[in-house]
Amino acid sequence: MYDVMVGPVDEPDPEAMRRVLGGLAQAHDEHPDVSLTHEGGWCISALRGGLLVWENPDDDAVAPGEMRDADVEEILRLFELLAAGDIASIEALPWQR
Repeated sequence: MYDVMVGPVDEPDPEAMRRVLGGLAQAHDEHPDVSLTHEGGWCISALRGGLLVWENPDDDAVAPGEMRDADVEEILRLFELLAAGDIASIEALPWQR
């Protein structure tokens, strides 16, 4: 996981994820997001205002998806699913591609 200043957070628990998300209040143009990446390459980036980006930068065959207006609890839920490796549940959501 990376915080808004691109500082790494190794194997974050839900409390650490919540702290990192709280840092979005300090997001700006140079550092606009926080992200969590699974060892399989899948990544969720969260930007201030509730924009989520779901992608696998290692797999060009899969187009990135976006979801808007996600609240903190939904973002945490998705981060926890990704941390658990539940890619199928995340992929099943209505991502705009």
